[in-house]
Amino acid sequence: MHQATRLRPLFHPGKLLLSPAAFATLRANSVPVISVVLRHIAGDWGIVSEDDKRQNDVSIATGLRLISIYRLPDQTRILVITEWDRSNTAIERLDDVVSGNDARPAQPASRLYTAWLTGEFRDE
Repeated sequence: MHQATRLRPLFHPGKLLLSPAAFATLRANSVPVISVVLRHIAGDWGIVSEDDKRQNDVSIATGLRLISIYRLPDQTRILVITEWDRSNTAIERLDDVVSGNDARPAQPASRLYTAWLTGEFRDE
C-alpha cells in the first residue's frame, strides 16, 4: 500500500501573489500552483545554490527572506520569494525578474499580481 508523504510547513507564506506570466507558464506545464507553494513552505528550495539553501535554512529561524527556484518541464525557472516578515510570497518567472545569468534577485519585480485568495484568482 502506498502511503502519502505529509509535508510539514516550516513557515507561513502570508498572502500568495502570482504573476500572470508565472500562472500561464505553470498551467502550460501542467504544474499546479499549490505544488510549488507546498514545496517552498516545506523547505524544498529547488535549484538554488547550496549556499542559498543554507541561507534559507537560517532565514527560517532568523526571519529573513526565503528564495526558491524550480525548473519546469519546459526548462522555465519559477522563482518563489517569501518576504522577511512573512507578509507575502510572490511567484514569478525568473526570466521576468532578472536579466542575464544572475539568478539571485534583489527584489520581486514591481508589477500587478494575481492574488490567490479564497480559491479565486483576481487582479489587484
